Amino acid sequence: MQKDPWKILESFSREDTFRLGEEYGRSAKPGEIFCLEGDLGVGKTVFTKGFAAGLGITEPVNSPTFTILQIYESGRLPLYHFDVYRLGEPEEIEELGYEEYFFGEGVCLIEWPGRVEDYIPENARFVRIEKDPAKGLDYRRIVIEAK
Repeated sequence: MQKDPWKILESFSREDTFRLGEEYGRSAKPGEIFCLEGDLGVGKTVFTKGFAAGLGITEPVNSPTFTILQIYESGRLPLYHFDVYRLGEPEEIEELGYEEYFFGEGVCLIEWPGRVEDYIPENARFVRIEKDPAKGLDYRRIVIEAK
C-alpha cells in the first residue's frame, strides 16, 4: 500500500495554526525547507511564528515582506524566513546568497515559493493554507506534504 503524500489538517483559529507551526518547529531538522503557499492574509506568518516558537526562538517574528529574508538564530536551530513575494525576478534570490541558507545547518521557511520555483530543492516540503468561508472566517485547511 502506498503512503499518502499529503497530510490534511484543520485549523479553527489563529491559535490552532500557531500550535501546528509550533509542532513542526519542535521536530524540525537541520537543512529542512518548508514552502508556504496561500493567499495574502491566510496565516503563513502565523504558522511561521508558531514554527519559530517550536524552535525556541523568543524574539519577535515578523513577515520579511520588504527585507525578503529574516534570520533568527536564538533557537535550537537557525531559522531563515524568506518572503519572496516582492522579488522582481527569480534570479534576485541569488543576490541573497540563498544557497548558504537552503543548504546550511538551519531551517528555511519560504513564503511565495512559486516565484522562485527553479531554485527550490527537490527535498523541500510544501505547506498550503487555504480558507473556506463556508466553515467560518477563522477556518483554515492546511495541507502538508508528508515526507
